Amino acid sequence: MARNLIGRRTFLKAAGASFLASLSAAQASQINQSDALFAAAYRDRSGGYGFALMAEDGHVVMHHALPVRGHDIVCHPETGNAVVFSRRPGTIAVAFNVRANTPPQSIQAAPDRHYFGHGVFSADGRLLYATENDFANANGMIGVYDVGHHFSKIGEFPSGGIGPHDLMMLADGRTLAIANGGIETHPDFGRAKLNLATMEPCLCFVDSVHGTLTEKQALPPSLHQLSIRHLDCDGAGGVYFACQHEGSPREQPPLFGHAQPGKPVRLFQTEPAHLKKLRNYVGSITANPQNGTFAVTSPRGNTMMVLDGQSGNIILQRDLDNVCGLSVNRGHFVASTGNGMLCDAQTGVSSRGPYGWDNHLLNISG
Repeated sequence: MARNLIGRRTFLKAAGASFLASLSAAQASQINQSDALFAAAYRDRSGGYGFALMAEDGHVVMHHALPVRGHDIVCHPETGNAVVFSRRPGTIAVAFNVRANTPPQSIQAAPDRHYFGHGVFSADGRLLYATENDFANANGMIGVYDVGHHFSKIGEFPSGGIGPHDLMMLADGRTLAIANGGIETHPDFGRAKLNLATMEPCLCFVDSVHGTLTEKQALPPSLHQLSIRHLDCDGAGGVYFACQHEGSPREQPPLFGHAQPGKPVRLFQTEPAHLKKLRNYVGSITANPQNGTFAVTSPRGNTMMVLDGQSGNIILQRDLDNVCGLSVNRGHFVASTGNGMLCDAQTGVSSRGPYGWDNHLLNISG
């Protein structure tokens, strides 16, 4: 999914001498020759986990090991602070700075909480919001962390539903859009989904300053097993959302749509042949507000699709084995795969890196 972007020249200028000095000559050359710098969690050939910064040709500029599998990475465009979250039901996040040669810092979830794999910074970069689970009470929570005080947790507020997965800060810099997947989990049961018969997915808009719910948008009761999972901003005050269906594989509900405060939630209808290719599972969604499109991936269906943001009609479809991560670079959608590939959706040009990239891809220098 597309997140915060920093121009490459701005990135290099802001990074300063300490960052550049930390790179080998080959690494510095790769950055200078590349128009983009991406970040992603990975799995290496020995089964270990980590996160890395890579050039658009797939060459790794820097990497760090993680004790557990990572999921998403969020970065603030002005401060350079970034956080990689462990995937559900992980209890570790790791903070680092993409501009400074400083050691990563571990963030530990509270004893009665676990992370869902996503977070977002406040507009000024002073706070980090993370999707969390109060698993003893089966309540979704948003944890609030003070960036300037070593990411210490200073508060939390309800997400408005069960199983909050992704969240985004809207263009007003104050309203959080939260994808409550509706799935109850508990770390004692690993990744088991405990309430599939009674799921209640919803999209919630929350005032991040006061932690108050301003609007809740639910799907029709007939789609109560359509878990809302991932989001990206449309650039006009709303979000595109992507779903994973937990019901019968014989069913083919719509898997993505659009939501905006004060307007009815929209689900895009997709031709059955294309919908079938997604296998009831969208792993990532990214918007390109510049041309009014968005893209989705399905690692289960080994496919990615680019769609019109108004109608939801499919503009382009490309088969890619184990594809999931998505970002935007120079107006093109770029996808990453568990096989280590980076692929430009429009041109089909691809490159292979040394790691298997995990679910999400972040362009930090677009």
